[in-house]
Amino acid sequence: MILGITAAYWQNSPIDILTMMLANLGVSIPIFVLGLMAAYLFAVVLKDTPVALPPSGRLQAGMRVPNIAEVWGMEGLGGPPRTVLDFLSSMYLINGLLTLNMELAKDAARHMILPMVVLATVPMSVIARMTRSSLLEVMNLDYMRTARAKGLNERTVVFRHALRNSLLPVITVVGLSLGGLLSGAVLTETIFGLTGVGKTLFEAISSRDYAVIQGFTLVIAFTYVLVNLLVDISYGFLDPRIRLR
Repeated sequence: MILGITAAYWQNSPIDILTMMLANLGVSIPIFVLGLMAAYLFAVVLKDTPVALPPSGRLQAGMRVPNIAEVWGMEGLGGPPRTVLDFLSSMYLINGLLTLNMELAKDAARHMILPMVVLATVPMSVIARMTRSSLLEVMNLDYMRTARAKGLNERTVVFRHALRNSLLPVITVVGLSLGGLLSGAVLTETIFGLTGVGKTLFEAISSRDYAVIQGFTLVIAFTYVLVNLLVDISYGFLDPRIRLR
């Protein structure tokens, strides 16, 4: 979204052209190619530099993952609360933060950087192009010319008057992209050696594990419905002319 705002603010400038070139490049490169390129660059080419990143996995070998209940002295806890704590224990970044194990949290965060960047590249590029197109359409309307005629500087015109009125289609795309991301990404998870929703669902389909398939289908459908509900609710806050009854 920031890329799209930047491109619209400096319309037809070298910054606009460079931003749109990056957006087009992000959409055109297949995600598995981008993942392999990123892993090779940061794990091989930049191996001995401060910006080196792990190419796969969730933690480095030998890293101990404590159980949150044991760290908190709640070994005897049972039932749903213990199930929740055990589930959070398997989420290494949250585990490290809750147990104040900064080494674990830092290592888990480093392993998440490359998958997050690769997974977000395509949605980010689409959102940037949508933001730019929507902003440019709004900036040519009559009330925008009136705002400039009143003596407002261009930054105030863009961020205070144009941006909010151009966010409706952008929020729609963001909601659909978020729902798609939460439903899993088989290629990204395979490249970086992660066991996520997409890979688990693919393996369940391959082995005809119908219970897992039904469970994930229900969760994914609920996620899409919830995200779209939040998007619809946000319309009323972004545009006062829309009344949700």
